Amino acid sequence: MSETFLPELPQELWRAGKLELARGVQQSLQVIRTATAGLGQYLAEIESRGVKDLYGYGSTANWFADVAGLSLGEARPVVKRAIALNPTRALDGTEVPAVAPATAAVAAEGMVGNERIDQILEILTKLPADTSAEDRASAEKILADLARDAGPRQLAEAEANLLAWLDPDGNEPKEPEPKEPRREITLERRKDGFWKLNGLLDDETGARTAAALEAYAQPRPVDEFGQADLRMKCERLGDAWVDLLDLAIACPDQPGTSGYRTLIQVTIGLEELKSGLGTACLDFVGTMTAREARLAACDCLMLPVVMSAAGEPLDVGRLRRFVTPGQRRALNIRDGGCAFPGCHRKPKHCHAHHIHHWADGGPTDLRNLVLLCGFHHRLIHHGDWEVRMATDGLPEFIPPQYRDPLR
Repeated sequence: MSETFLPELPQELWRAGKLELARGVQQSLQVIRTATAGLGQYLAEIESRGVKDLYGYGSTANWFADVAGLSLGEARPVVKRAIALNPTRALDGTEVPAVAPATAAVAAEGMVGNERIDQILEILTKLPADTSAEDRASAEKILADLARDAGPRQLAEAEANLLAWLDPDGNEPKEPEPKEPRREITLERRKDGFWKLNGLLDDETGARTAAALEAYAQPRPVDEFGQADLRMKCERLGDAWVDLLDLAIACPDQPGTSGYRTLIQVTIGLEELKSGLGTACLDFVGTMTAREARLAACDCLMLPVVMSAAGEPLDVGRLRRFVTPGQRRALNIRDGGCAFPGCHRKPKHCHAHHIHHWADGGPTDLRNLVLLCGFHHRLIHHGDWEVRMATDGLPEFIPPQYRDPLR
């Protein structure tokens, strides 16, 4: 891969003539496009060798986004373009040819930018499935040569001509595929402690939901004291939602609840709870008074958690390889979810990772455990990141040398 250099800038651009300015822009574009093509070759080689083996990441796009400081949405098309323009290797070592080799050659010369490359790749996906390899290669070369000087409109006209040549009868009409039902639910906790629920349901799901709610939202009959049900329709529907939710959570097969209607993690002494003083943590979404906790505890599984004076959950065992339910609850409270910097995955989505591996003699206690989501768990095992327990009893992470040379 030849080296490229930016054109030398005049010391005072305001003195440059219009032709010199135009030439400078053209040269700069060519250098940028050539460098981008070279970057694609690096990314294709990383994809061929396996980014998980090289750096511990699940995909080349994830690694490139991290290194380049991009979002995954920004990094993904760059990697996709690199793989399409350059040959890669399969798991068995056999070479996978590039989708658009002629376009790659033009891109390496700095004669075509990402926009036209993406347009060519999009056109190639529209070619008939029965197009021969020779016709496909010929069509791609026509588009690549045209892209040297043409704009998007000329390529669009070439697309129409190519499709008319390769498939004069057009695509066979097909029955429209049934659309996936659209369902949306948003749940937001307000500052006043109430939760706001919004939703959008397809016709069938909406009808089923209405029928279920109506069955539980009927007004209560007048009692023996002549007291009628004074709830408004919206209030009765809200209470019906609670009834349906209790039925679902009470199911023994319900994941995460094991048939318990409410799961309360009490981070105060039980005696304080009995007295009605202090606060309790309710499923990591906020706090509630001990008095409210007593009310909820009438129909729930109460899990008292013993805390040290420094606020650290006490250790609950060291001899088992697998984390006990008590240790898991303590980890949930200490880490509050994935402990990796910048990750916000909830505890239910996390694994309990042994910092000093069990197979190497590491104990199963809180000083050797940390919560990690699946992605960061793999990153710690297969990448160059390291995790250790700090003197304050909390985990800290050390980045790889290519991210931070001093670590």
